[in-house]
Amino acid sequence: MRYILFLISFFISITVFAQNVSVDTNTYTAQELIEDILIDSDCITNVDVVRVLGGYFNNTDQSYGYFEANGSTFPFQKGLVLSTGKGSNVEGPNNRLSSDDASGWVGDVDLENVLNEPNTTNATFIEFEFTAISNQISFNYVFASEEYQEYNSNTCKYSDLFGFLIRLKNEVNYTNIALVPNTDTPVKVTTVHPAISGGCAAENEAYFESWNEPDAPINFNGQTKVLTATAKIIPNETYHVKLVIADEQNYRYDSAVFLQAGSFESTTDLGDDRLIDTDNPVCFNEKLELDAFTSGNNNSYKWFKNNVELPLETNSTYTVTEAGVYNVEVTLGSGCISYGEITIEYAADLKTNPNYLNLCDDNDDGYTFFDLHLADPFYADMTDLEVVNFFLVADDADKNINAIPNPSVFFNTVPNQVVYARIENEFGCYEVQSLTLDSNTYYLGFSEFNACDVDSDGIATFNLNELRTLIEPEVSAPATIYFFSSYDDAAYHQNELPESYENTTPNSQEIWVKAQDIFCELLTTVTLKISNKPELEENSEQFYCLDVYPETTRLEAGVLDSSLLSSYTYEWFKNDISLVVNDDFIEVNETGSYKVVVSNLANCTSERTILVKASEKAIIENVLVEESNNSNTVTVITSGIGDYEFSLDNNISGFQQSNVFLNVSSGNHTVYVHDVNGCTIVEENIIISGFPKFFTPNNDGFNDTWKPIGIDEDFNAKIYVFDRYGKLLLQLNPYGDGWDGFVNGTIMPSSDYWYQVSYENGETVKGHFTLKR
Repeated sequence: MRYILFLISFFISITVFAQNVSVDTNTYTAQELIEDILIDSDCITNVDVVRVLGGYFNNTDQSYGYFEANGSTFPFQKGLVLSTGKGSNVEGPNNRLSSDDASGWVGDVDLENVLNEPNTTNATFIEFEFTAISNQISFNYVFASEEYQEYNSNTCKYSDLFGFLIRLKNEVNYTNIALVPNTDTPVKVTTVHPAISGGCAAENEAYFESWNEPDAPINFNGQTKVLTATAKIIPNETYHVKLVIADEQNYRYDSAVFLQAGSFESTTDLGDDRLIDTDNPVCFNEKLELDAFTSGNNNSYKWFKNNVELPLETNSTYTVTEAGVYNVEVTLGSGCISYGEITIEYAADLKTNPNYLNLCDDNDDGYTFFDLHLADPFYADMTDLEVVNFFLVADDADKNINAIPNPSVFFNTVPNQVVYARIENEFGCYEVQSLTLDSNTYYLGFSEFNACDVDSDGIATFNLNELRTLIEPEVSAPATIYFFSSYDDAAYHQNELPESYENTTPNSQEIWVKAQDIFCELLTTVTLKISNKPELEENSEQFYCLDVYPETTRLEAGVLDSSLLSSYTYEWFKNDISLVVNDDFIEVNETGSYKVVVSNLANCTSERTILVKASEKAIIENVLVEESNNSNTVTVITSGIGDYEFSLDNNISGFQQSNVFLNVSSGNHTVYVHDVNGCTIVEENIIISGFPKFFTPNNDGFNDTWKPIGIDEDFNAKIYVFDRYGKLLLQLNPYGDGWDGFVNGTIMPSSDYWYQVSYENGETVKGHFTLKR
């Protein structure tokens, strides 16, 4: 019972959740299928179905019709299907074999002629005519077949045939556009499939979609990916199209072709895709002009690259300079829109370089016979490069004209003559490079090779591989470089020196260089020379005054021997980031850690770090004065990031670290604040008010009156004078001539007197002084 319930549950699940393609062979006429379903475009006119053939099954089913995907995984949601069997057997799932036949169902001669394969049967076709205003039409389709049989070698042998045949109405011969992309191969089971184990290798596998499982939405064992059929046409001419599919040999194992609804479009031909895989990419040094011109008035153009509109490109042409998928949208005067697309790939740069061909010149006159093709390996460093010709003039090489007639025995006409090689890759892309014909013996342009002496003992380790790298550009490319400590070792090619070599004689040593190839040999010497590192000052600190920004301060590399300044190279860094400066100093106006790396001709290096810190002139926030009868104290309050010293009055050279000054007399004074890091000295004037301790009113010109000293216009207070008993004698005008010792015309005796200063804020100051006669 549980087993029965399980089966019931399983089939209910299939019924509820399976979604399959459905086919309707009765609702739509062939005219409607073509004009309203497949085309459905105002840009294609004069659509007229002129002939239809298919299999008819008791007037209830036929071999072509309308299909819908019903939300299944099938790539088209709806469209037109042509089959070599019943339309009802197109519908999924893939749980039965479709091998239908019908009475009197014949094949198609046009299909046989175009594909050059006889013996078709059970043909289904719809023939129609149309007119389009563009230069190209295209539509999308999927081919499916029961003859796709996984793990079965029959897939390699048998295939039904189909074609999309097109011709001008008044012509006879058709062209098939149902082709494997970028080929002339018709699409069928035997031309599009993966490798079949025990059967055959893969054929155009990139265009095969899948082997279909039993729950597939269509009733066929396999299918292709979505393919596009494209035909170039003459605008406004009438074309005849035949969509046809047929069984081959017998009616067994049906096939079908699905055409996407609305995909039959009037399109703009931008040319074939330029792809590396199809051996026709655009060359790395070329531009490609796309032409979307469509005849008619008031046409407009929009161009796109990788689905992004190019807003300034509104002409009918666009020049491609880099790889991408390019689209054009042509809006015709009638309001119809034609679309075009092309994929562009670029071939890689050939990456060749100028070269030299060195041959030995026995009489040293600079002339000899050259086999120019001996230089081919210099250029063809990749297997797909070929030197096709040599030329006397670069422009001739560019145009591939006037090649050197016999490059194998070319006699140079001037010493060190330059000829030009034209190098091509497998796509025909080319590059022109120079070839210098050197008929002299090898000669090295330098005689010394330096290394750094780390511990000043005259011994250093030399990287002879680095020396080899320096020598190689001066000799022909195939030459091999060897090093020896003596002439005999070099001549007899023995005791070759290792790549890491330590000199055996202090400070310098001569070694022998041997450069050898099949054409010539060089024996010469190079001196290994020991070099000391540059001597620099110690690391230091330096201050930058922020108040002078953007003025700069100079940082010196600190080379101790100034006579060597010009022979060194310099690289400056700020916080380990290169400043790209090669000089023995730099001007800066920012703080940070600055490093200079100093190198000599031997590339021995030393480095020095200068830490630039910020400083600034002081800001005098306040000057506090504490007044007393016996002395005054001045305290200077500052702000700022500098290191400050202080001075009072003219004692500029005698600055002190303390900001407090004692025993300051009353009167006008100037406070100076000095930044020890070299920023600007600032100053401020102050006034210390005070009262004399005595006066002598004897008219001798000295101390004849008593009045406050050191006051200014900000002094706003009342001054009262009392005798020793506290009697008020007078109120003194602070800005008058002072008290002359008289009160109301009466002369006051010598004695002590008191004063009281009353400020507006209620504070008072009292003191006393002496009148002496």
